[in-house]
Amino acid sequence: MTYTETIQAFYGPSSPWAYMGAQRLYDLADRSQCKLILRPIRVIKQNGGIPLRTRPQPRQDYHAVELQRWSHHLGIPVNARPKYYPCRTIEIAAGAIIAAQRDGLDARAFSLAVQRALWIDDLDIANLNTLRALAKKTLGEAGTALIAEPLNKDIKALWEENLATAERIGIFGTPTYVYAGELFWGQDRLGFLERAINKNL
Repeated sequence: MTYTETIQAFYGPSSPWAYMGAQRLYDLADRSQCKLILRPIRVIKQNGGIPLRTRPQPRQDYHAVELQRWSHHLGIPVNARPKYYPCRTIEIAAGAIIAAQRDGLDARAFSLAVQRALWIDDLDIANLNTLRALAKKTLGEAGTALIAEPLNKDIKALWEENLATAERIGIFGTPTYVYAGELFWGQDRLGFLERAINKNL
């Protein structure tokens, strides 16, 4: 396929908002014939990002309310208080997504399976066996070899490059979509992203 433009998706594999926007982002990229690059990251504290569990309790409580509202609005099921959130680590899942994309495997399918495992199925996405099962289902036998803790040196470098790039261009929260040098923070900004793309088509 010949791509017209590129969308970069900076997101945390454990972000519920990234999960809610994932399929809509994939559909938008395909519909617009844009190349989509998945760039897993964590919250960038240096730019003002605040991890959920460090926020005051009223903000955490409201977060759960908003998740339920958006879940009903979009028709996307979600468990607002999953057993394994916050995750012990997201680096293993992030590294596997990065590796799958590098190897030309279906990183989208694997990433979405990881998100659904956490936010629907109440599974631990920091668990190696859980991730291997998800990788085998979405990527085939080759996918299981991509699950590693600690990350392989080359994948670790790509993970750190994602974080450094996110910090440099001003990203603080996830998901943030980058198109033509412009940032769109949050799944509720996908409409604005589509407008920007349509201007360039």
